[in-house]
Amino acid sequence: MAETPTPDSAPAELVHYDVADAVATITLDSPHNKNALSRQLVTELFERLERAAADPEVRVVLLASADRVFCSGADLSEAATVSMEEGTRRIVELQRLIVSLDKPVVVCVRGAARAGGIGVVAAADIAMVADDATFALTEVKLGLAAATISLTVLHRMNPRAASLTTLGGEVFTGRDAAAYGLVTAAVPADDLDAEVARVCASLATGAPQGLRESKRLLNRDLLARIDALGEEMAEVSTRLFGSDEAREAMLAFLTRKK
Repeated sequence: MAETPTPDSAPAELVHYDVADAVATITLDSPHNKNALSRQLVTELFERLERAAADPEVRVVLLASADRVFCSGADLSEAATVSMEEGTRRIVELQRLIVSLDKPVVVCVRGAARAGGIGVVAAADIAMVADDATFALTEVKLGLAAATISLTVLHRMNPRAASLTTLGGEVFTGRDAAAYGLVTAAVPADDLDAEVARVCASLATGAPQGLRESKRLLNRDLLARIDALGEEMAEVSTRLFGSDEAREAMLAFLTRKK
């Protein structure tokens, strides 16, 4: 007979949930892998987003991180050893959930966002970042492509910036991200929390029906893009993750980190 897990043996919660003043704050807290999009973290993030969607007391959803790193992208320790077929589809579904949620989603980035994490940023309705936060679409360095997150990222960024960042894979700042159209605004790091609080409080004054219908108008084209291309982009991403070139690159990266 299988042993019943005890509280001590149960996996630690990676995504926290709190509600105050009509704002549901969802906090990524997986420091051991820099908030990588592991199966557990993505599963918990889905649950928290759906919980906020169903709560009549919530008018705004805020996505943030417990530490400076917002999200380091795919969990390469998983991606290098198992098929990513389920994982790539879940990333498409996660972006779709954020885009289609009937409540505005605000994302706050204090430090680093990489690869798949940038898809979460792009899916949000409003993205507030520190001007010295850093971003990088690093997939190209590992023999991958920003396929699943292209659904939202390429909808937000201007085409020239998208080419530079996707093909180059280099780090760019929060100030750059605002100029490129990826985020709403970049502010001094010391002012970020206050500015995010101000934006959320302003959004929370909206009537539920007004917020819902306005968001549907704003995101109609993006939602159609996800529905039209999501399956194809998931298949591309799965194929690339499973390639010999990408697996060798990911294993080499993980070995260098040890």
